[in-house]
Amino acid sequence: MDHPRGAADPYPPAVSEFVERFAADLVAAGFQRMAARVFACLAVSDEGALTSSELAERLRISPAAISGAVRYLAQIHMVSREREPGSRRERYRLHHDVWYEAMTQRDQYLRRWETTVRAGAEVVGEDSPAGRRLGETADFMAFLTEEMSGIMDRWHARRSVDGRPVEHGAER
Repeated sequence: MDHPRGAADPYPPAVSEFVERFAADLVAAGFQRMAARVFACLAVSDEGALTSSELAERLRISPAAISGAVRYLAQIHMVSREREPGSRRERYRLHHDVWYEAMTQRDQYLRRWETTVRAGAEVVGEDSPAGRRLGETADFMAFLTEEMSGIMDRWHARRSVDGRPVEHGAER
């Protein structure tokens, strides 16, 4: 899908429609709208990386909108910025194994939420209706944390069997 510098990039309507559909699914799951569009656009590029001007052209949005979207995606560890060699232009790149990395980050949030919710249960009284509800929420967070570790291990094993090892923590 990526084309040499200066070559026309038709960005076929079917690809554009897919990007918007995928972005809508991400928005329904809680992503910011523009970040979802940028992420989907990067996902369909051959290199998984595009410049701000390439994103703006394909998505028909302003560079300012891209900047905010990339900032959000970087905060949630889904993209990184890189300089083009010999240029001041930045390219935005999807992280290798982006979903694995994103889910691994969620594990940290689950632990944090569990701790906070348990503290809330103590504050309102663990035997009160609110305390029981918060306690159950904390138990669920703990369960998800325990299960997530096993899920990630199984995914890693599956990828290794398929000949595509997960390279978490590596340079992207």
